[in-house]
Amino acid sequence: MIRTREGRIRPLTAFEAVPFVHSGTPPPTSLAGSDWRRGSIVRGSTNVDAKSLERVPLFAGLSPKEREKVARWADTVDLPAGRHLLDEGRLPHEFFVILDGEVEVMHDGAHLATLGPGDFFGEIALIEHGRRTASVVTASPTTLAVMSPISFNAMRREMPRVAGRIDDAIRERMAR
Repeated sequence: MIRTREGRIRPLTAFEAVPFVHSGTPPPTSLAGSDWRRGSIVRGSTNVDAKSLERVPLFAGLSPKEREKVARWADTVDLPAGRHLLDEGRLPHEFFVILDGEVEVMHDGAHLATLGPGDFFGEIALIEHGRRTASVVTASPTTLAVMSPISFNAMRREMPRVAGRIDDAIRERMAR
């Protein structure tokens, strides 16, 4: 737990904790294992602006208060093109929502999809408590909202509409 600038106590995010210590498998290309704090990989990390979540379909229909809650659960990061976010077969450490930019999704080296603003990824392995089912690389400079597994699970538990949308996306993705 850490104290925020506003004086609230909250759980550590994936960036503040070292999640691979708990899993036993350090993901060298994960944001969790990067030196993002020194600014060599990302331009910065801040809490998500709740207003930016209005244009994300996953959060459509949420009240401003609910979007504020989601914003407190996540951080934003700005990444350059070519940054590996997820590696197929690795243990999960984060859930991602694309606020700006694009990412490429690959499975067994084959291109599956290009995702853009409003899309999300990283949910399957977190929900199924398994390994990543695909690799993801930024295709352009990209801004992401990133949640730790604890925050992701809290969001799913407290926001059934969001959980339902995530479950629908999983069914669709697994059917491919």
